[in-house]
Amino acid sequence: MARSVTPFGVMVKPAGPACNLACQYCFYLDKSALFPESRTFRMDENLLEEFIRQYFELQPGPMVPFVWQGGEPSLMGLEFFEKVVELQDRYLPSGWRVTNAFQTNGTLLTEEWCDFFHEHDFLVGISLDGPPELHDVYRQNKQGGPTATVVLQALHLLQEKNVEYNILCVVNDVNAQHPLSVYEFFRAQGVQHVQFIPLVEHLGNGRTTTRSVSGLAYGRFLTAIFNEWVAHDLGQMFVQLFEECLSVWAGYGSHLCVLAPTCGQQLILEHNGDLYVCDHFVFPRFKLGNLRQKPLHELIESPQLRDFGLDKRRRLPDYCRQCEVLFMCNGGCPKDRFLSTPSGEEGLNYLCAGYKQFLNYVTPFMEDMADLFHQRAPLAVMQEGAVTRIHDLWRHVGRNEPCPCGSGLKYKKCCQGLQ
Repeated sequence: MARSVTPFGVMVKPAGPACNLACQYCFYLDKSALFPESRTFRMDENLLEEFIRQYFELQPGPMVPFVWQGGEPSLMGLEFFEKVVELQDRYLPSGWRVTNAFQTNGTLLTEEWCDFFHEHDFLVGISLDGPPELHDVYRQNKQGGPTATVVLQALHLLQEKNVEYNILCVVNDVNAQHPLSVYEFFRAQGVQHVQFIPLVEHLGNGRTTTRSVSGLAYGRFLTAIFNEWVAHDLGQMFVQLFEECLSVWAGYGSHLCVLAPTCGQQLILEHNGDLYVCDHFVFPRFKLGNLRQKPLHELIESPQLRDFGLDKRRRLPDYCRQCEVLFMCNGGCPKDRFLSTPSGEEGLNYLCAGYKQFLNYVTPFMEDMADLFHQRAPLAVMQEGAVTRIHDLWRHVGRNEPCPCGSGLKYKKCCQGLQ
């Protein structure tokens, strides 16, 4: 059996769609309907071992990434992940290294969990949507109550135990109106790594839920935070999308699947062995097969997966192919491509207006920073140039003048009111 030439990842959901919370916008809780035979959602140790063994056999190495998500993976209990580490040690090829990323709502973490994460170098992602008054709008427990207090306790425990962590913040219709409040809250908590994930809930026929962030609102949100980040926190705070943008402009490409030209590199393994093409495409027609019935190498070599990956590029509308920022966004995530272009062609990303506004806005910043990066200029020099550019763009702008963010709206109707 040949190893894969191209590294690929598998996001494992050992507890399936099971979760101890009831976040209003969670798209995965309803996936329980796909598993009518499951009374409980738990991956057994035989399947776990078979996956780990085959996964190592196919990886090109020498770094092998594991990602654990849900649902809520901590529902499996600490013993399950102690078994994970034991099996990884057993099958890890000599001279190779393993990494583990663990995405959690944080509400079940204890000192024992955090000691384990620290000992085994887990990267822990904590879901937190900003300060409590914003986080608690949609992230609730089973009784409809708030969760921010216990999530923040988990965050502080991770910090106390020196566990490597990052924040996953879902940008929705509410917190999108308060970008600086969100960003400054994270900064005040000592957070150094954050991902901003736009909430897009498609209802069909181009309609979305009221919770969804609009494209322009997402672009304004990113722009406001970018101005604060590049002026004050360059090299100190790591915002995933900004770092990915700089990587692309510097010629290194993006490691973020949303921005990649093709899909199919991050698969989903469910608790029962079902393998799907992507986290957002866990539907029967996107199921590749089951690991109990077919080996992993056959599943990842399937024409179905290849076609799914290539369709991201093949199905781009002409409107996107002619866009000046296509090299950066590559049309965005296929799950959000449900609008029509101005000429009526299908397949335009719902967030297109926001991507175009934001990416065009940051272009001169990124070009300058990429040049300075290649010159090995100090961060202070990059920051100084960015501050000057921001000052020149935003000073003395009138309420009725075009907003400097490039949205095409008047300043008073755009970024002036953001907090």
